[in-house]
Amino acid sequence: MLSLDQPSPPLLSADGLRFAYDSQDVIHDVSARFSPGSVTAVAGPNGSGKSTFVELLAGVRNPRRGSVSRAGRLALVVQRPSTPDALPVTVRDVVTIGTWGRRDVRRAPARRQAVATAIDRVGLSGLEQRTFGELSGGQRQRALLAQGIVQHAEILILDEPAAGLDAASRQRTREILAEEAVRGATIVCVTHDEESIAAADHVLRFENGRIVG
Repeated sequence: MLSLDQPSPPLLSADGLRFAYDSQDVIHDVSARFSPGSVTAVAGPNGSGKSTFVELLAGVRNPRRGSVSRAGRLALVVQRPSTPDALPVTVRDVVTIGTWGRRDVRRAPARRQAVATAIDRVGLSGLEQRTFGELSGGQRQRALLAQGIVQHAEILILDEPAAGLDAASRQRTREILAEEAVRGATIVCVTHDEESIAAADHVLRFENGRIVG
């Protein structure tokens, strides 16, 4: 078992995960622990099992064997969701969805402030009324990141949040994830970005559905 030990007990852990597509295992007996206040980069070549692993962590998929333990609220930031361009949802709408379930922002003024702050943090101020279909790929990724961070979750899992972003936006994404870790969140991020990998507190490298190195 790979153990990413921190002074605080883990909010997220995986034990002996196995997952198969069409009876063929693509995740092989993977275990890991993730503790508060840390950023873990999940790296490796395409097809190595990274996205499937974080989907198992997030509960989007169920393992064939093994288990995942989560303590606290979890937010998942996906890559390029299949959202119809004609769907009339704005940037503000997308980010506001992330406030659903937050007890501390039930009142409208607090909710509006939380949404405005998240939009500003990802650099989309002034685009609040743009529809999702009008955004570039990078702007969509930033809107989804804002939706993730506005949840103020204890666990934040991201699948390629820097995809389609320019260098400045990738740097800002790294800064945001570090800020979320400072407040005590557990961050797990799939990435191919070498600077993001270098900046992470821990790195899990996947090959053929296994953690290596």
